[in-house]
Amino acid sequence: MHVVATAGHVDHGKSTLVRALTGMEPDRWAEEKRRGMTIDLGYAWTTLPTGETLALVDVPGHQRFVPNMLAGVGPVPAVLLVVAADEGWSRQTQEHVDALRAFGVRDGVLVVTRADLGDGSLAVEEARDRLSGTPLSGLEAVVTSAPTGAGIPELRQALGRLAARLPKPAPTPRARLWIDRVFTVRGAGTVVTGTLGAGTLARGDELLLWSSRRPVRVRQLQSLGESVDRAEAVARVAVNLRGLDRDHVRRGDALVAPGWWAGAREFDARVNWLADCRSGELILHAGSAALPVRVRRLGDGTARIRAEHDLPIDVGERALLRDPGQRRIAAGLVVLDTDPPPLARRGAAARRHADLARRPDRPDAAAEIARRGAVRRAALTSS
Repeated sequence: MHVVATAGHVDHGKSTLVRALTGMEPDRWAEEKRRGMTIDLGYAWTTLPTGETLALVDVPGHQRFVPNMLAGVGPVPAVLLVVAADEGWSRQTQEHVDALRAFGVRDGVLVVTRADLGDGSLAVEEARDRLSGTPLSGLEAVVTSAPTGAGIPELRQALGRLAARLPKPAPTPRARLWIDRVFTVRGAGTVVTGTLGAGTLARGDELLLWSSRRPVRVRQLQSLGESVDRAEAVARVAVNLRGLDRDHVRRGDALVAPGWWAGAREFDARVNWLADCRSGELILHAGSAALPVRVRRLGDGTARIRAEHDLPIDVGERALLRDPGQRRIAAGLVVLDTDPPPLARRGAAARRHADLARRPDRPDAAAEIARRGAVRRAALTSS
C-alpha cells in the first residue's frame, strides 16, 4: 500500500477528484456535504493499474482548517497537489506547498482540475513556475476534468508511476502510529485511525498510548475497511483498542511500540525559516500532533525547541513551525538532538550553534544503531 495526501486551495476540486479516482465519498460530516467544503480529514482508496493499492488522505483547503490539513499531510510521503484551471495558483496553494516543503515531502503528482472551465496548459505552466527551485519542481503534471472524466485514466497511470518509485520503509521494531481520528463502535469500543509510518502492527500487540504511557492492546485491526491480522508501514489503519475509553485519547496522540521510544520535550534542530517571524511562541506540527512551543534561536539556521509536553520524535525527523497569529508556516525543521545540553554559561548558545551546524541531517548508520540502543535502554529503565 502507498499513502498520498491531497493539497491545494479550497474549491479547487480536491474531494471531487478523489471521488472520480476512487468512487468513494471522502467527506464524512453532514456539514461538509451541505456546504460543499471539506472541513476535516477524509479517506478513500483505489487499486491502481499496476495492481498496487493507493490510499488517499483528503485534506481541507480553507485557511481556517490548516491545522487539520497539517495533521493529514504530516505522516505521508507524497502529495497530490491540486490546482484549478479556471483559478490557478492561490495563497492557500502556496501555504500548502510551504507545509509540504517543511515536512520534507519531495514527490507526488501535480493535478490541474476543472479543465472544462479553463486552460489547463496555462495552469500547469504557472504551477511549474511557482514550484521552480523547490523540491517539488519536478512533479509530473496531469490535466483533468472530473465531471467529464477527461484525464482520469492518465492520472491513474501517473499515480502508478509514483507508487513504483516511492521507497519502502526499512523494517524496524520501532512501530509508531500518529492518531488522526478517534471514534467509538458499539459493541467494540474505542477505535483510532492513522497513517502507520514506521514498523508493523498486529492483532494482539501491546502498545503504549504516548500521552499517558498507558499500555493498550490491539483488539482488532483494519486496513482500508478490511480486517487484517497484520499491517506494515506505510499503511492506513484502524485500530480497535481494548479497555481504552474514548475520552482518554485524541488526535495528535500516538501509539508506539513499548521500550523503543524515550521521547523529547526539548530538542535542538536545524531550522529553515520560510517567513520573517519574530515570535518565540509558535505551534509545532509533528506527525498529527500540534502543540505550543518556545523557540530559542541559537544562530543562523539552528534553534532550541521546548514543547508543552514530550513527543515520540527522533533525530533526523522533520516537522514544521506555524505562527498562529500571522496564520502562516514559519519554518521547517530537522531534529538534530533530542537530549541537548543545558545553555547555562555565557556563549553557550553560539558554541552549540557551531556544533550543530557541522552535523548531518541524518546520523550515519553506526551512530544511529548505537543511539537507538541507548534510547531503548532508557525507555525500558523508565517503564
